[in-house]
Amino acid sequence: MDFRGKKYERGSNWSDPEVVELLQLWADDSVQMELESCLRNQHVFNRIAEVLREKGIHRTGDQCREKIKKMKLEYRRIKDNHKTLRGGRTWKFFDVMDRVLTNRPSMSYSALGGGVVPQSALVAGGMVDSVFHHHFTPSALPFGHSQHPELMEIKCEEVESDGQRLTPELLPAMTYQQCSVDEEEEEEEVERTFQDGGENDSPGSRVDIGIDTSVSPSGFSEPTLASSSRVQAIGSRSGFPTFHRLRKKRKLPRAQDPLDEVLWKMLNSQRAMEERFLQLEEQRLQRDAEMEERRLQLEQRRFELEREHEFRMFSVFSQMLGVLRQGGSVLAPPLHDLHLAQSFPDTAHLGSQEVRGVPVPRQKQDMTSVYSCNQFQSSPYLSSRGSFLSNFRGSSEKGYGAYHEDKYDEDKNPNGIINFGTSENKLCFDLMSKRLTQSDMNHVDPPMLQYPDWKGHPFLREEVARFLTYYCKAPTPLKADNVVILNGCGSLFSALAAVLCDPDDAILIATPFYGGITQSVFLYSNVKLEYIHLDSKVTGSSKRPFQLTVEKMERTLQNAKSEGRNVKALLLINPHNPLGDVYSLSEMKEFLEFAKRHELHVIVDEIYMLSVFDESVTFQSVLSLDRMPDPQRTHVMWGISKDFAVSGIRFGTLYTENQDVSNAVASLCYFHGVCGPMQHKIAQLLRDKDWINHVYLKTNHARLSAARTYVTEELKSYGVPYLNRSAGFFVWIDFRKYLKNKTFEDEVMLWQHFLDNKVLLSCGKAFECCEPGWFRIIFADKTHRLQLGMQRIRKVLEEREKEMQAEEEQQSAQDSKADSTDEVIYISSHQEPSNTNLGDLIGLLQQQMRSSEWLQKNTAEQFSQENPEVFQVFTKFLGK
Repeated sequence: MDFRGKKYERGSNWSDPEVVELLQLWADDSVQMELESCLRNQHVFNRIAEVLREKGIHRTGDQCREKIKKMKLEYRRIKDNHKTLRGGRTWKFFDVMDRVLTNRPSMSYSALGGGVVPQSALVAGGMVDSVFHHHFTPSALPFGHSQHPELMEIKCEEVESDGQRLTPELLPAMTYQQCSVDEEEEEEEVERTFQDGGENDSPGSRVDIGIDTSVSPSGFSEPTLASSSRVQAIGSRSGFPTFHRLRKKRKLPRAQDPLDEVLWKMLNSQRAMEERFLQLEEQRLQRDAEMEERRLQLEQRRFELEREHEFRMFSVFSQMLGVLRQGGSVLAPPLHDLHLAQSFPDTAHLGSQEVRGVPVPRQKQDMTSVYSCNQFQSSPYLSSRGSFLSNFRGSSEKGYGAYHEDKYDEDKNPNGIINFGTSENKLCFDLMSKRLTQSDMNHVDPPMLQYPDWKGHPFLREEVARFLTYYCKAPTPLKADNVVILNGCGSLFSALAAVLCDPDDAILIATPFYGGITQSVFLYSNVKLEYIHLDSKVTGSSKRPFQLTVEKMERTLQNAKSEGRNVKALLLINPHNPLGDVYSLSEMKEFLEFAKRHELHVIVDEIYMLSVFDESVTFQSVLSLDRMPDPQRTHVMWGISKDFAVSGIRFGTLYTENQDVSNAVASLCYFHGVCGPMQHKIAQLLRDKDWINHVYLKTNHARLSAARTYVTEELKSYGVPYLNRSAGFFVWIDFRKYLKNKTFEDEVMLWQHFLDNKVLLSCGKAFECCEPGWFRIIFADKTHRLQLGMQRIRKVLEEREKEMQAEEEQQSAQDSKADSTDEVIYISSHQEPSNTNLGDLIGLLQQQMRSSEWLQKNTAEQFSQENPEVFQVFTKFLGK
C-alpha cells in the first residue's frame, strides 16, 4: 500500500522505538545536507518513510515531517527556557536533537554553476597519492541498536573548536593519502604554477578526488544533490587553477543570502503570531469557563430563593389551616413542624438561619421529631426502623463518599480529592508498618482462635491496665477487671448510651463536637444530645473562645429540665475535637463536681491523650486524680486509632469501676468484639514502652508539629484567623469573612466550593457549631499533599473574594428592593404569636400574593406532580 500520497493524520501516535528509528534516519549527514540544500524536500521524508516501512513502521512522509517538526519545537522550547521535565529529568531525545541541530554540516556554494559542495569534502593539499573513499560511521545516539544495523549507519560528528565546523570522523585507513612535502611548500608551488600559466596543465599536476557515493539509509548521496555532479567534474578536471579556485572558496565563505534572512524573519514572525494566537485562545476559553461557572452559581442562587419563598408560603398556609381547625382563635403549630424541611433537602437547614437585618430567636431543636423514622420513605422490604437506618445520613457522609469515589493519588489520580476532613494521622505509616510486621507480632496460640471472654482476652486487659496506669499517671495501679475491650470508640459510645440511658433520654455535650457521636448514640439507642452551645466571644466567665464552663452547663441543664427532657449523662472530650483544647485538672474537677451534684454519669473521651505535641502543654487524665468525686459514675474511653496512627485497626477500651456498667457493656461485646490475633498484636504494641517512648512518640510529635506549623503559616499568609492549639491533628479555622450572609446556607456553599476544587474540609455545621463560618482542617498528612491542598484552598478563597466584590453592588440593590413583609412572615414561621387572628393572617397572605408572582408560576397541579410526598402530607393535614 502506498502511503506517500496520504495526508498526515494528526491523531497517529509514535512509540519510543519508532521515534528512535526515525531519528537515526533523519540524523544522517547526507540527509541533513539534502534537507539544507533545498526548500522543497518532501521527497527526502518520503524516502525515510519507505525505509521505515521496510522495518515494519508504516508512516507517510507527511507524518515523518510533522513528527520531526514537533520534536524541533519541543527542543527549542526546552533549550530557550532552560526547562527540564517533571522530577528533574531531561527529555530523552534532547541530546540527539541538540547534536544534530547544533552541528549541521556547513554548505559551500561552488562557483561552478552554484553547485552545493560539503566543506568537509574540500581538502587543502597538493598532490594526492591515492583515492579516498567517504564512509559513514554509526552515530553515537543514546539509544539501543536498531533492528537493521546495516541500514542504520549514521556518521559520528564532532565540532572543531576553532571553526565550529563539522567533519566526518574517519577511520585511519580512510584518510587522504598526502605526499611527504609539507603544506606550506605545496601551497607555494601551487601559486607559482598558477602564475606561470595555469592553462598549461601537466599530468603531474593533476589532482584526482574520488568521492564514494555510498547510499545513506534515506537513499540520498552527494551526487543526487541539485548540481552535485559538478563536484565530480571538478575532481576529474586537471590543472592547479581549478583546484586553486576550490581552495579560495573554502577559505572565503559565501556571504549570507538576503532572501534567507527575509525567510528566517518571516518564519519567526509566523511562529510568534501562532504562539500569541494560542495564548489568546487559552484566555478566551478560561473566560468562558469562568462565565459559565458564574452563570451556574447565579442559577443556583435563584433556585434557592425560590425554594425559600415556597417554604415561607407553606408556613403561612399552615398557620391559616391551624386557625381554621381551632375555630380561628389560636394558631396551630406551623407546617414546618410537620417536617416539610425533610422533604426539601436543599432547605432543610433554613429553620436555623437568621434573616439578615432582622433578629430571629433561636428555636429549640426537637430531637424526637427530627430523628423520627416516619419522615423517610419506607421500603417494602424493610421495617420502619430499617427504612430509617437506610435513609439516615450523617452531615459528613456526602463529602466522605465523594472522596472515596475520587481519591487523590500522586501517580494514578493527581486531580483527585485531597482529604483534609477525616481525622487520621498519615505521618507514621513507616514506623507502624515496620513495628507491626516484626516477628513477635505473628504468634498464635489456640485460645486466640477460640471464643474469648467477651470483655477481651485477659492478657490484653492486663496490658491495657498497665499502659493506662503508666501514661495516665494513675496514683494506684489500675485493675484489669475494670477494663472492657470493644472494636473502636464508636462502638463504646453506642454501648454506653444503651446501658446508661433509656430511649428519648439525653446526654449533655458542648458544641462544637465530633459529629460522629450523634450517630453513635442515636442509631441503636434512640438517645438524644442536649447541646451546650459555645461561641467564639470572650465574655463573662469565658477567658478564651469556645470555653466550656460550669455556668453554661448549669444553664443548659435547667433549660432541658424545664422543657421536660431527662438528662442522664455528661460527655467530655479531652483533648477536644475539633477545638484542640486541653482541659486543665482543675477544670476537670469542676466538671466532675457538677455531674456529681446532679447525679449525672460522666463519659470522658481521651482518645487524643498521646497526641499533645507541644511540650509547654500538659495533658492530665481523669485517671490521674487522687480522688474522683463520683467514681461509680465516671467512665474513661481510649483507643489506638489516633495516638498510634492506625485508624484501620478498630480497637477501643473502657475503664470503669462500676461493675454493673462493665457487665452491661460486656454483654454488647458479643457484637463488637476484637479478633484474637489482633488482640495479641495490640498487647505486644502496648507492652513495648521503650519503642513507644524513644522512637514512636518522639518522631510522631515532631512530625505533627512540623505539619501544623506549615498549615498555620499558610493561613497567616492568607490572613485567616484560627485557634492556636497544640493537640490533635486539626486546626479550627475562621472563614466567616468569606460568607456573604453569615448563614449556615452560605457555609455549606463554601464547603461545596472547596469540594468542587478537589479538597475536602469539615464545616462547622458538621460539628453542630452555633456560629456559621468555622471549618476544621486536618494537617497530619504528607508534605506534598499539604502543599497541593493549601494551594487549592487559596484558590477557592481568592475566587470567593472576587465573587463577593462583584456581587456587593448587586446584593445591595436586591436588599433595597426586598419587601419588608417577607421578613415579617419569615419571622412568624419561627414564633408563635398569641394575639394573631385569622383576619391578620389573610391580610398577610394577600400582601404576599401581591408582592410575588409565585402563585401564577406554581399551580396546585404542578406542585402535586413535582412534590408528591409534600402534597400528600399537606392533603392529609387538610383532611383533618
